[in-house]
Amino acid sequence: MIEINNLTNFVVDKTFFTGVAKKVLKGENKQMEHLSIAFVSPQEIQKLNKAYRKKDKPTNVLSFEKVSHFKDECSEIIICPAVVREKSKDSVLSLKKELAKVLIHGILHALGYDHERSEKDAEKMEEKEKYYFSKI
Repeated sequence: MIEINNLTNFVVDKTFFTGVAKKVLKGENKQMEHLSIAFVSPQEIQKLNKAYRKKDKPTNVLSFEKVSHFKDECSEIIICPAVVREKSKDSVLSLKKELAKVLIHGILHALGYDHERSEKDAEKMEEKEKYYFSKI
């Protein structure tokens, strides 16, 4: 199950982002994974970033792996469209595509990939991000 909550004034194409999430989950053999995706304001993501990562600034995406295997527990991806737009203002991609890249990155984190662990892990995660992005 994939749930999307848009808590911003950005227009979010829920069908598109659900499709992106499904592609990644299917590719990682996690079709049954429960996933919650929230689009939030810079203020909200800053609060969460401070609380969970001890970084008092807004960020583009936060990921939370599920911590148990209870039936209804889900992984969570929190995205800030305003930060994504600001960080990608020189990009040739549309905001929608930039948001998709960030979503893919967040889902991979929620599934246990971590580019900060080692150079090898970073390369593996980046390769997967490029692969899934090429599928949308």
